[in-house]
Amino acid sequence: MHSRSEPRRRAAACAAAALAILLAHGAHAAVTPVAGVTPAANRTPVAGPSDAQIAAAVAKLKSDPNLVSQRKMRTLRWVGESTSVERPDTEPTWMQWLEGLFEWLGQSARLLVWAACVVFVGILAVYLTRLARERNRDRAAPAFVAPTHVRDLDIRPESLPEDIGAASLELWRRAEHRAALALLYRGCLSRLAHVHSVPIRDSTTEGECVLLAMGHLSSGTADYVSQLVRIWQRAVYRGDEPSAEAVASLCDGFRSALDSPPSPQAAGLAA
Repeated sequence: MHSRSEPRRRAAACAAAALAILLAHGAHAAVTPVAGVTPAANRTPVAGPSDAQIAAAVAKLKSDPNLVSQRKMRTLRWVGESTSVERPDTEPTWMQWLEGLFEWLGQSARLLVWAACVVFVGILAVYLTRLARERNRDRAAPAFVAPTHVRDLDIRPESLPEDIGAASLELWRRAEHRAALALLYRGCLSRLAHVHSVPIRDSTTEGECVLLAMGHLSSGTADYVSQLVRIWQRAVYRGDEPSAEAVASLCDGFRSALDSPPSPQAAGLAA
């Protein structure tokens, strides 16, 4: 440790060194002439200090402990105490990788934000473009055109009687059961396509007819269509002839179920 008086000692040592050098150079200087003394011109010149004397004086000054820039000091410490500074263990590789990753993210934050904005704008543009195409496609879609035939059945309104239910019941009473059921099924397909605008196609099957009715008509009308189609399938494909009461019920309910277009309220409920 350095004491407070050390700067003072150094200053005194420097002054002493300077004084010693001056004395070495001026030890044999000339004396001012006084009265009764021989003039300087008549005195014998005295030689100054030699180089060896000057070098010896400088070496003595350098050996002075008060003039050195570094000093050795002794301190006390516990036995076995290490004087080296402990360094932290080397970090694992994955920790260094994480630190590097976070540093890169911090430096590239602005670039990442701009890249995310560009990606978001691109996705939004693609979505808006597809939405506009779908709307234009819906607007440009042609109106539904009802077919004239479904498989081999003629469903044109002009090919059918005005009161399909009464005509079918008359055929049933005359024992023309197959013709009565065929007229009910043809009339059902015709009314679905031409009155209710159900998208019936020329290749629509009985099952598809029921599904289309359920998706476009009210529950009461869809139930009527499902019952009519079921009786028709059993009679045609399985040979199960329905009862007279079931056929009479279908004929009586045909007009109220299918002859009239749906009201706006019913159409809204079906949608």
